[in-house]
Amino acid sequence: MFKKPTKRQFLIRRIFFSAVATFAVLIIVTSAILFMLGFRLDGLNGRLEQGALLQFDSAPSGADVYIDGKNIGSRTATKQTVIAGTHTIKMSKSGYQDWNRTLTISAGTLTWLDYTRFVPKNRPVQTITTHETLSGMKISPDSKWALLQPISSEPEFQLADLRSEDVKTNVLTLPAATYADAGVEGVTHSFSISSWDSGSRYALVKHLYRDQTEWLVVDTQNPAQTISATQLLSVGFADLQFASTNGKVLYGLTNDGTIRKIDLAAATLSRAFISHVESFSVFDNTVLSYVGLDSSDATKRVAGVYRDGDESAHVLRSVSDENTVLKIATGRYFSDDYVAIAEGDVVTLLKGSYPSSSSQDNSSLKTLTTFELSGAVSALSFSPKGDYVIAQSGESYKSYEIEHQRTATGMIAVTAGSPASTLKWLDVAHLWNDDAGTLTMRDFDGSNVFSIMTVATGYDAGLSQNGRFFYAIGHDDKGYHLQRVKMILE
Repeated sequence: MFKKPTKRQFLIRRIFFSAVATFAVLIIVTSAILFMLGFRLDGLNGRLEQGALLQFDSAPSGADVYIDGKNIGSRTATKQTVIAGTHTIKMSKSGYQDWNRTLTISAGTLTWLDYTRFVPKNRPVQTITTHETLSGMKISPDSKWALLQPISSEPEFQLADLRSEDVKTNVLTLPAATYADAGVEGVTHSFSISSWDSGSRYALVKHLYRDQTEWLVVDTQNPAQTISATQLLSVGFADLQFASTNGKVLYGLTNDGTIRKIDLAAATLSRAFISHVESFSVFDNTVLSYVGLDSSDATKRVAGVYRDGDESAHVLRSVSDENTVLKIATGRYFSDDYVAIAEGDVVTLLKGSYPSSSSQDNSSLKTLTTFELSGAVSALSFSPKGDYVIAQSGESYKSYEIEHQRTATGMIAVTAGSPASTLKWLDVAHLWNDDAGTLTMRDFDGSNVFSIMTVATGYDAGLSQNGRFFYAIGHDDKGYHLQRVKMILE
């Protein structure tokens, strides 16, 4: 017979079930928090350990992912939590060569392995155009165009449209009125493609004649609008670099070693804001890094930065030995500015903010790390997104990964007795070079090295905008060829 519980019993039951419910909620919430923080139960030792999250993606996607030899059961794009430690990772896709990397992963970290670019096992080379001679080729920053120059002595170029599989080419001829001594009998001319602007419409062409140098800004969509910066401003320049996406604003290194800003639309030249400069480069159209002599002591060489609008440049490194190799590069990763300085065989990476325009106090840039190479640094650069630094010394190089603060080393295969070419960025995480007549692609850390195709050395190379094709220049007894291999299969 059912007996109605007393008030005291009812109260005890309510307290009991409330405590159980509260305890269960606490367990669920705590478990959820621990799960989100990457904690997992290690079945081997029965301990709760904080893991790390791996994010995977690939081009093309749909690749199988293996961690320590075990398929995780999902394909890219995907993610997986692992226990901290050293793990061997493989991504595999039918028709492509495997991608492998071994990583030591710290607890509570997020590692992006989303840059994997697969290379097909079978890579037939397709010829797009053929030229009897070819003096130069540059692919635009947006990978939509390739500008080719068949004969260096002629002001004629070919513009290849890489935006579709069916590549079309147009001939660009510079009007005689746009460059000096056109048609003058007995004058020898030489034209060379220097660079594209970041907007991928304008090209900078260097014109040599009568032992003089002229710089031409060529509108590749309307070559009749070509402007000679040298003639317009009546100034000789040792180097010019674009400082805008409209092709009208540039930075120029004059023959007397000063850097000035140029506005072609207004036909104006700024004051000299850096002097005694040997070389310079431009980052993000507004930040200049340079190497030169100390303006107050010609026995010292300096490396520094200048931001557009600053009152003066900011010297970040000074050396007294004129034989010491000095290089500098700038980048940005998330909200922080980074500066890499190579002094001989040692690279120092600074992190923080560039000095203010009115101060020479550089204390806002702090040393993040230093690392050493086997010889003097021959090339120094940041990746396009600023998360990797590459320092090269001949055939060897080191990379530094800012996110995880780790270095890796690599070697370039070269022909015996030949100097190594400079590694170039293919995309945000891959490098390419063309030593020994072979176009080689590798990850930023030197892993996953693939020989793509046989090429003529000394020319540009690059992927199409959608990453489907890899373009380069080949050479055989029939001439020079703009050629490609398919990187993404049907």
